[in-house]
Amino acid sequence: MDQPGVELNKGVAVDRAGVGADLLAGAVPLPAAVLSESRMAHNLAWMRGFIDAYGLALAPHGKTTMAPALFRRQLDAGAWGITVATSQQARVAAAHGVARILIANQVVGAANLAEVADMAARPDLDLLCLVDSAAGVDQLGAACRARGATLDVLVELAPERDQPGLRCGVRDEAGLAAVLDALARWPDALRLAGVEFYEGVLPDAAEVRRFVRRAVATVARLVAAGQVGRTPAILTGAGSAWYDVVAEESEALARDGRVQVVLRPGCYISHDDGLYRVAQDAILRRNPVAPGLGAPLQPALRIWAAVQSIPDPARAVVAMGKRDVAFDAGLPRPATLFRAGRDAAPGVAPSHWEVTGLMDQHAYLAITPGDDVAVGDVIAFDISHPCLTFDKWRRLLVTDDAYRVMEVIETFF
Repeated sequence: MDQPGVELNKGVAVDRAGVGADLLAGAVPLPAAVLSESRMAHNLAWMRGFIDAYGLALAPHGKTTMAPALFRRQLDAGAWGITVATSQQARVAAAHGVARILIANQVVGAANLAEVADMAARPDLDLLCLVDSAAGVDQLGAACRARGATLDVLVELAPERDQPGLRCGVRDEAGLAAVLDALARWPDALRLAGVEFYEGVLPDAAEVRRFVRRAVATVARLVAAGQVGRTPAILTGAGSAWYDVVAEESEALARDGRVQVVLRPGCYISHDDGLYRVAQDAILRRNPVAPGLGAPLQPALRIWAAVQSIPDPARAVVAMGKRDVAFDAGLPRPATLFRAGRDAAPGVAPSHWEVTGLMDQHAYLAITPGDDVAVGDVIAFDISHPCLTFDKWRRLLVTDDAYRVMEVIETFF
């Protein structure tokens, strides 16, 4: 039976008043997901500087963390709203006080439609979602009309050319016309607010620029024709890899004042040392603004775990596995090494150490015979792909630079 006042999270016993726990003193059972407060604060300020430089707005994708406490940090740092992907995620955000929510997805299914319509009827909530077909418009319109609600919708555009990983969205003018005709049937229930797109499936900057220019031209044309009911109209796109290109191509439209351009990168608050480090390095090379914002985004999320066995001189086994860390976009990388009773603080892990495989609860760590590593040593691992790491944890620890817990963050996946 759990002890009173203690909640168990994936082997991490977190007291309800867990602030003050000392990771280096062994006060937190491992593995544990640990966020650096100072690095998150740096990342929030960096992204605010980038957005402000282009005169745009920011609605970070909440599905990355599904942590309302982190949503609040992002909003306090100037975010325009929070993006989600499902009605369930929208409900979580609304329940935690997020006042502007963009569902960057089509909503289907009777229960989901009813949930969105109910939220749209709330006077304290600015809710938007996507449409890309007459059938979707009619289903959404019927749900909203039945509840006396009016919902702002964005037409989703998709690239006209084939691309890997086909996405939803209108691909040509005929598809756009069909959606606009359908919206005209629901003037009391649905209001066209603008245009949405997602460029992350495209292979290179040239293709992204071409697509963004089409989106810019489309929303400008709709505004000029008086077909958008929201002022200013909304144009929104950009994941965590191409947000700089989207900013460059949409800046002039945003500064015109008739259209609010909203970027949606979600991974910047935690960043990583894999997939998004590579993407950010490319942004720093090609974008004229980003290098002038100071130190780049910092990896703020690490998984702490202990060496549990050294079965042979060239391999250690660490008590961390697929249940604890993302593995779809690269394996975790050893970042720091700490031995209680020897080290005052974590030091840099040997650069030749490498995770070669993961099981459910075990990581295989390639070492070199003679390396100074022992059972019980604690290793902090950098991760690749924050989304699939966050969703493995119901609570994460936020620590100061002395590795004391400042806050316990809950997730709602």
